[in-house]
Amino acid sequence: MADETTSSTISELYTEIIAEAMFVANEKSLMRGLVKNYTISGGGKSVEVPIYASVSAAAVNEATDLSNTAINPSSVTITASEIGIMTTLTDLARNSASRNVASDIGRLFGEAIAKKIDVDLIALFDSFSKIVGGADVSFSAAKMFEAVAELRNLAVPSSDLACVVHPYIAYDMKSGVSNTFGAGSGATTDIGNEAMRSGFVGTVAGVPVYESANISNTGTTGDYKGAIFHKDALGLAMMQDLKLETQRDASLRADEIVATAVYGVAELNDTYGVELMMDSSLL
Repeated sequence: MADETTSSTISELYTEIIAEAMFVANEKSLMRGLVKNYTISGGGKSVEVPIYASVSAAAVNEATDLSNTAINPSSVTITASEIGIMTTLTDLARNSASRNVASDIGRLFGEAIAKKIDVDLIALFDSFSKIVGGADVSFSAAKMFEAVAELRNLAVPSSDLACVVHPYIAYDMKSGVSNTFGAGSGATTDIGNEAMRSGFVGTVAGVPVYESANISNTGTTGDYKGAIFHKDALGLAMMQDLKLETQRDASLRADEIVATAVYGVAELNDTYGVELMMDSSLL
C-alpha cells in the first residue's frame, strides 16, 4: 500500500492538514443551502422529481361548465453515485504527534466531501440555456438587473433567488459601487458603503450575491461562469450524507480513515436560472 501517513511525514503533513481544513471550511456548504434538497430512501439509488408546467385560469360565464385542463408533468431523474477519500495513519505517526491527527484528518476529509458537493452543483451553471455577459464583459449591477429581468420575464418567483460568482468576478461589482474604486453616483450608494465596510456586495436587484472560489476558470484567463438562479432550478439528492469510518490494519500497525458520501445533482428547471459569463478585470 502507498501514501500512508507515517512518522517521517507527519511534521509537515500536520501543519498542512490544519491550514487546509481552515481554508476549505470557508468554502463549504454554500450551494447546498441554495438548491432544492431531496432524500433517496426506500431502495434504489435515484429519485424522480416531477416538474409541473404553469397553468392559466380564465373567466367563465354563469351556469357554464368549466373545461378540463390537462395536468401532465414532466420529470427529472437524479441518480446518486459514491464519492470518497482515504488515508492510512500509522500508530507511530499518531503517537508521535502532539495533537489528535486522526481528528484533524477527519475534519479535512469532511470539508473535502462538502467542497466536492459544491463543485458538482456549480458545474450545473453551464447547463442553463440563458446566458448574460460574455468573454469580455465585466460583472456589474446592470448585468445583475439584466439577468433578473430575464427571469422575471419568465414569471420566475422573485423569492429564493441567489447569485453565485467567483471572487475575481465579484471584485468588478464591488469596484463599480464602492467609494474607494468607483466614481460618480455609485460612490455614495448604500451598497457601495457596505462593500467597503464588509467586502460583501450584499443584495442587488433583490438578489443576494455570494462568492465562491470553487468556481473554476473556463480555460480562458479571467473568465468564470457564475449564475443567478431560483432554488428550484437545481436539485441535490442525498442517499448517504457524509460518513467517516476507521478500519484497523493490525499487520501494518495503522488505521485506515475513510470518508464517503452518496448523492446526485441535476438541473431541474432550465428557465429558472441564468448563466453569468463574465471576465475579470484583475486577470
